Amino acid sequence: MRKIINNSFDLEYNETKKGRLDAFVSEQVEELTRSQVQNFIKDGAILVNGQAVSKNGYKLTTGDKILVNVPEEKPIKAIPENIPIEVVYEDDDVIVVNKPQGMVVHPAAGHPDKTLVNAILYHCQINDDDVIRPGIVHRIDKDTSGLLMIAKNNLAKQSLMKQLKEKSNLREYLAIVHGNFKEKSGKITAPLARSKNDRKKQAVVEGGRHAVTHFTVLEQFENYSLLKLKLETGRTHQIRVHMQYIGHPVAGDPLYGPKHTLPGKGQFLHAETLGFEHPRTHKWMEFSVEPPKNFQDTLTHLRH
Repeated sequence: MRKIINNSFDLEYNETKKGRLDAFVSEQVEELTRSQVQNFIKDGAILVNGQAVSKNGYKLTTGDKILVNVPEEKPIKAIPENIPIEVVYEDDDVIVVNKPQGMVVHPAAGHPDKTLVNAILYHCQINDDDVIRPGIVHRIDKDTSGLLMIAKNNLAKQSLMKQLKEKSNLREYLAIVHGNFKEKSGKITAPLARSKNDRKKQAVVEGGRHAVTHFTVLEQFENYSLLKLKLETGRTHQIRVHMQYIGHPVAGDPLYGPKHTLPGKGQFLHAETLGFEHPRTHKWMEFSVEPPKNFQDTLTHLRH
């Protein structure tokens, strides 16, 4: 049983077997991750039968009443920070940047600063009412490198978002994945939604959001392959989940791949090519950047 009262969750444990407090709360309250629940327990914000408990593994029994008091989040606002960024193209309407691997795109809980948005705001002015994601029309994961287009004003933002919705832009990636292929190319059509087993993950789920990825095999090595991937849709973790789904997870992927993989931190996934119609001139713009050094060094190692 779950009731929401203001900023609190009122739960009751009705299982016959004893269960861990942190596991139960994180399962019942989809809005919270397990690590957040554990922090709330540590801070005394979760009560069992009216008493604060300090252990994540506190054992619940049938009939226990749990009150989860969610602290009010401090407002997040992106502020300019002097962080170097690689600008590939810039004019009065758009800016295209090559995001390094390891950088988060915009501020969020757990990443309030040192993001790409903080760097962009220091570099130039963005006229957008969104104080957390100014100019952001699409994202790539923290450990994915490569090209992002950012709108500098309302006209550009509406145009770029429309192109994304209509699938008229171009987004191509390079990836090193596990295993070899019999076919030279393929198309993956599999709907995506949040995983029912792990809320940090996405999964192929019947009834999920329509998702399509095209792939072409560029090179094959012992136990690995280099792919070019083209996004037809842009769902969260789309390439990573789709490649896992067909049995070829991205090398180094900490969420969807095997633990023993190529040396390096983060997945070997790079947004290589980006194309779009310019919001004001309506001319087709297309940009490509090489993958980062660790990606190229790994390819050299695999080739030899």
